[in-house]
Amino acid sequence: MKRITAIFTFIALACVLVSGMALAEKSGGLKKRVAVVDFEDKTGHGGWHIGSGMADMLTTALVKSGNFMVIERQQLEQVMKEQKLGLSGAVTPQSAAQVGKLLGVELIVLGSVNEFGQKESSVGGSVGSKVSKGMFGLNKVGVETKTARVGMDIRLVNTTTGEIVAADGIAEEESKKGLDVGTDDFAFSNDSRFDQTLSGKATRKAVNKVVEMITKAMDKLPWSGKILKINADKTVMLKPGAEGGVKAGDVFNVFSQGEEIIDPDTGLSLGSEEKQVGTIEVVEAKDKYATAKVISGSGFKMGDLVREK
Repeated sequence: MKRITAIFTFIALACVLVSGMALAEKSGGLKKRVAVVDFEDKTGHGGWHIGSGMADMLTTALVKSGNFMVIERQQLEQVMKEQKLGLSGAVTPQSAAQVGKLLGVELIVLGSVNEFGQKESSVGGSVGSKVSKGMFGLNKVGVETKTARVGMDIRLVNTTTGEIVAADGIAEEESKKGLDVGTDDFAFSNDSRFDQTLSGKATRKAVNKVVEMITKAMDKLPWSGKILKINADKTVMLKPGAEGGVKAGDVFNVFSQGEEIIDPDTGLSLGSEEKQVGTIEVVEAKDKYATAKVISGSGFKMGDLVREK
């Protein structure tokens, strides 16, 4: 009996070890890059900053997932300011793709919030409802049910083509019952406090669904890097570096881009003609960039694309 128990213990430990190695290998892969534009607020609650609050929550969730390189808000704001674009979900897929290329990201997230509110009902007392319009300050008697609902429309834009690769409407609810359900203290600026409210819990559910949506879309997009500099010793510098999952020993193909091809009917980019100019191997990876030696080819130049071999 002891021998059988020992065997099962060994098998269990082996499974945990293999699972851990698989997860480590997966988390150590190349990370694709994403940027989140402030969501457009269609709820009428302009003073609550719901659009920017939702975008901030999504950005934080993407960072915590550890699966992506997420562009910092200040960097996104700077590029959009330079391009004379407002930082809101009203940005078009075409202008989003333009910003995405300048930032070097594979995907831009656009969104709008169309529902954000609560409704209450009570048994043995009055019935009240406040959905999307002044949700707080209700005092009821009797057994109450309070339900918070959050709804948003999401579009994911491929920055290479300007094409919307995924779009969906996402809505989530959270409810509670009691003799006195109270009122929610609402503030996006206090994550821990907001997460404890019904609205916060419903929002968190919706944000997690958006993260899943982004993950699926990213699986279909190819990873790419970019040549930053050609050194005198015939090595090259590229981005991203270790923060993007690049490590010593990685081998990449390098492509030179030709003229961009534009669809005359839609105005969308169909990509560019590409020519492989060589192959490189990473010898050192810093946080922001990496250095690689040339294995084959010549004529590398700044801006050339780097792709997985």
